[in-house]
Amino acid sequence: MSRSLSLSRRRFMSLSTGLAGAATFGLTRPGIAQADTRTLKIGIMSGEDEDIWRTVSQNAAQRGLTLKIIPFSDYNTPNEALSEHDVDANAFQHRPFLDAQIKAHGYKIVPVGDTYFQPIGLYSRKWHSVNDIPPNARIGIPNDPSNEGRALHVLETLGLIRLPSDSGLFPTALDITDNPRNLSIEELDAGVVGRSLPDLDAAVVNMDWARKAGITEQERIGVEGLQHNPYVNFISVNESDAGADWVKPLVESYHQPNVRQVILDIYHGTVTPAWS
Repeated sequence: MSRSLSLSRRRFMSLSTGLAGAATFGLTRPGIAQADTRTLKIGIMSGEDEDIWRTVSQNAAQRGLTLKIIPFSDYNTPNEALSEHDVDANAFQHRPFLDAQIKAHGYKIVPVGDTYFQPIGLYSRKWHSVNDIPPNARIGIPNDPSNEGRALHVLETLGLIRLPSDSGLFPTALDITDNPRNLSIEELDAGVVGRSLPDLDAAVVNMDWARKAGITEQERIGVEGLQHNPYVNFISVNESDAGADWVKPLVESYHQPNVRQVILDIYHGTVTPAWS
């Protein structure tokens, strides 16, 4: 029996949807023998990243790789598919997400090359700077564990609150040890917090969500930095494939100027290429 027939119904449906929409790019380049090519299945999230990987695939063809791009809509499925070797690599996650998945499922998955960074920022339509935020102000943050902890660390970096030194990546509002302005921290769904900005003094929002909610760059009064940031996204493979001869050319195919430009164009500058 094939592996696909043993998949859970949820993963089978998601993977089948991805395969139905899969696109194969990077056919054999002129002058290279068919035997010298390698076909790889790459799991990504559907949407803008499909445009990015179309360009990556063109670059990969020049390195003897044919990429079959498989888009997913469920954030949990790409790692399951990778672990089961239904895809050869995926590119959609940052380190805290992968660590949580490894803890929950025991995956032996490792990052092999950075892709891009989706920063989060503090936005306000009432105040022009962090210093202007008054006592008792209402601050919206995402309520899921990963993004809530990230948002609280942004508020700490901006000097608005203080967290314990050992709070790690997943603190909650209950962990705040110092709140000198007596801010009211309002936990909202990640997809709602940006749209709630008119009703709040400020809100911590992922830049891509901010763009979708019609929030402008001029309304951003604080932002997290890229350096040493654990939330950089990357290409992942199974640990057993980390030394495979196709990994380096795959990463090199992403780390190209034309891919950098596509990222900046399709995300309108809200996403930052994460390789030097």
